Amino acid sequence: MQHLASYLIVFLGGGCGAAIRHGVNLGGMRTLGPNFPYGTLFINVTGSTIMGLVVAYFAFKGDMSQHWRLFLTTGVLGGYTTFSAFSLDAALLYERGELGLAAVYVIGVRHFA
Repeated sequence: MQHLASYLIVFLGGGCGAAIRHGVNLGGMRTLGPNFPYGTLFINVTGSTIMGLVVAYFAFKGDMSQHWRLFLTTGVLGGYTTFSAFSLDAALLYERGELGLAAVYVIGVRHFA
């Protein structure tokens, strides 16, 4: 039964993270326009940074339950970060002939995430 609880915890966290990701992507498109995937870039950089901080906290403090760890890392941050969306955005920039933007995007994510 505890195995099933872990799946439920990850499921709920993943839904929260995906909803946050969707909001950030919409906000990025509304404020900065659709010509560059600013939202996805922001998500991947912040998600990777937050993941590093959370995992470091767990490593040094170690006072959170396994359920909270699963909820925050695999669930929320796993649903929030968007490597698959990043790949799609890079491919779309390339297909539109925006080779310079595609290169900046890929190098930026590679360098900062």
